[in-house]
Amino acid sequence: MWNAGMFLFSLKVILEAFKKHMPALYEAITSQSYQEMIKNYSELESISIDYGVMEKASNILCYTLSVSWNDVGSWDSVYELFTPDENGNATSGDVFCLDTKKSLVLSSKHLTALIGVNDLVVVETEDAILIANRHQTQKVKDMVQLLTSHKRPEVSEHVTVYRPWGSYTVLEEAPRYKIKKIVVNVGAALSLQRHQHRSEHWIVVKGTALVEIDGKEQFVHENESVYVPKSTLHRLSNPGKIPLEMIEVQNGEYLGEDDIERFNDNYGRS
Repeated sequence: MWNAGMFLFSLKVILEAFKKHMPALYEAITSQSYQEMIKNYSELESISIDYGVMEKASNILCYTLSVSWNDVGSWDSVYELFTPDENGNATSGDVFCLDTKKSLVLSSKHLTALIGVNDLVVVETEDAILIANRHQTQKVKDMVQLLTSHKRPEVSEHVTVYRPWGSYTVLEEAPRYKIKKIVVNVGAALSLQRHQHRSEHWIVVKGTALVEIDGKEQFVHENESVYVPKSTLHRLSNPGKIPLEMIEVQNGEYLGEDDIERFNDNYGRS
């Protein structure tokens, strides 16, 4: 028997379990608002639900499921999920292999071609490309540590970043400018904010935007644009019925995400 770590319960039942077995956590959940709890999250006890509740509770039903199981803990285990071709290659995406054997090739966006190589793992994503010997993929952790020591942003930042209001994707970046695609969910809004080191130009591609700049509001529709100067309070929201899609062009001497000063936010980040 193997614990798959999948638990089902009603909100009422799990709160009762917290109250009985983890009273400090129950108090933290019920005595403060959601925003306060998120703000104080690091102060909560670091313990899994297995240790905190499941090993102590008596009202548990265990269901046995007869299936194959793979934790997919390495690239070798990913390889085993595929049915290899006649050369032992497991591929996904736009991939071509010539004189190549026993390799795992995953391509998400670009054409990926391999010639005359064996036993490789090649993973192409929007963020980066991994090329490794299939029998040394355990060293990926060492590579992450190396990238971290060099303060590479790819360790913690992706090309597409999800926010409570939607997402943004970095399309292109160079000294003094950055281009993003921004998607704002229906009824969602970014924080009221300002930047000290960059200006922004917004072009609406799809939907309708409600833009606030220095206290003045205006609607911006498809194929229309608006300019946000440096050090100007501004806010973007989606009042429409469909997701809002925009292109944002940033220009300035510093374009880091930490150049955001929030004054009001629907998600408790101000």
